[in-house]
Amino acid sequence: MHELKRYLPLLDWGRRYNSESFASDGLAAVIVTVMLIPQSLAYAMLAGLPAEMGLYASMLPLIAYGLFGTSTTLSVGPVAVVSLMTATAVSQVAEAGSLAYIDAAILLALMSGAMLLLFGLLRMGFLASFLSHPVIAGFITASGVIIAVSQLGHVLGIRGRGENLPQLAQQLWEQLTLVHLPTVLVGGCTLLFLFWVRSGLKPLLQKAGMPDYWAGMLTRTGPVFAVIGTSMVAWGFDLEAQGVALVGHVPAGLPGLDLPMLSHPAWRELAVSALLISIIGFVESVSVGHTLAARRRQRIVPDQELIGLGASNIAAAVSGGYPVTGGFARSIVNFDAGAATPAAGMLTALGIGLTAVFFTPYLAYLPKATLAATIIVAVLSLVDFSILRRTWDYGISDFAAVAITLFVTLAVGVETGVACGVLASLALHLYKTSRPHMAVVGEVPGTEHYRNVDRHEVITRGDILSLRIDESLYFANASFVESRIYALLEPRPEVRHVILMCTAVNEIDLSALEALESINRQLAERDIVLHLSEVKGPVMDVLRHTHFLHDLTGKVFLSQHHAVQHVMAEEDAARGDRPHDWVI
Repeated sequence: MHELKRYLPLLDWGRRYNSESFASDGLAAVIVTVMLIPQSLAYAMLAGLPAEMGLYASMLPLIAYGLFGTSTTLSVGPVAVVSLMTATAVSQVAEAGSLAYIDAAILLALMSGAMLLLFGLLRMGFLASFLSHPVIAGFITASGVIIAVSQLGHVLGIRGRGENLPQLAQQLWEQLTLVHLPTVLVGGCTLLFLFWVRSGLKPLLQKAGMPDYWAGMLTRTGPVFAVIGTSMVAWGFDLEAQGVALVGHVPAGLPGLDLPMLSHPAWRELAVSALLISIIGFVESVSVGHTLAARRRQRIVPDQELIGLGASNIAAAVSGGYPVTGGFARSIVNFDAGAATPAAGMLTALGIGLTAVFFTPYLAYLPKATLAATIIVAVLSLVDFSILRRTWDYGISDFAAVAITLFVTLAVGVETGVACGVLASLALHLYKTSRPHMAVVGEVPGTEHYRNVDRHEVITRGDILSLRIDESLYFANASFVESRIYALLEPRPEVRHVILMCTAVNEIDLSALEALESINRQLAERDIVLHLSEVKGPVMDVLRHTHFLHDLTGKVFLSQHHAVQHVMAEEDAARGDRPHDWVI
């Protein structure tokens, strides 16, 4: 039963569900539903898909996550970055607007879901660690810029498509003379209204006496008022006859359930895109889930989150949707609205379903410029160029990772950008660990502590070289460590003992072991004894299975102080108790 609960968290929180939880979840569901309707439509348009697919991707996936997910407040559905990645991937195998394009988007959701489900069953939640925060920040910032610029075309009433910033900018520049004034009025007014809602509506409502909680909730539903208002204007003034692009007919009713065509010829071309979407979506979702869970002193299980997100994407595929993940904005709203369990997401799915059945005819008059303005305002909150300054001040490697990710994403495209970001992070990590920090250490007077001779006033002894290695030893840094030891010994001909302080060494692989054996032999030929100190238990367990300890010319000591004291006693005894050769 415990194993079943691990894979089906509903069995755990479901038995504690009561009327109080239902009331909290119901209120949160109403608020999130109102917010999610315009978001779903807008993100479907961003993905180049029919508006109803945004609604379809916001129903069954929420139910699937409620069954298998571990976060009480994460809201799953279409999000800006994944929608952009979907458009980029699918446009490579089919023409936008075609049936083949729709089929490929559905297949992409199935492939992404299958990958996430497999990763979850294999307990590969550690995948989130492969994308560092700087890489994610750079990628999201660049994606936000690309998304915002791509939607300017809809606001201006012109065509603006492209996979990267140069392509989009060129298309917009070439068509500036074709700007459609009525569309600009609709899109521009919507943008001004939404920006005002974000900054000015809440203080106004509070000044009018509305409680802070409700003022905040009402502020977040600003896009709904924009949708209703512009739809009424479009209907009343017949804006379609004036050339303003509208959403048009949206089929009423719930989606049919059907598996995508598994023999689709595009699955090979979509495989890499599906993998990137899976990892990006998982990292974004887990980041949001961890943040919200920490506020309530709860926790999420990354491995089970993979299963929950995998099930959600498979559910999106069988119900005519496209790839989904946990969204930051609506999850925050879900949290603030008091969602108590994942049932809030299931109730939200019910609300979206009722909208699809009864209210879709009214969406026909919704201007596309309104949806574009909604997307622009939403994604601009993701843009954070200050990450460049923060990483520059903190460290060159983090700055390089974020700068490479940001620049490549803007200049080439989202898939190449995130791939380059990951490769840059790994390359920089390999470079840093291949040249580990190694410090000559000495005893801090009056203590048994050993610190860097370049940073502290310490006691050293001429015939002993105490060397601290601040990194695990593996194939990439083995030769560097060996060369560094020999370089330190060159100006110190009086050294008779080398003590390697292994406090920070968590692992020694076979290549590093061979380097240590070589060091041991080379030092022995110079009549220098090699010792180790403060070797960790797991490392010692590995060394005991080798001949290294048997061949070691010196000893392994529990602490650096014991090592130095033992060597000093041996040397003094050999010299007939002559005075210590101290250097301060």
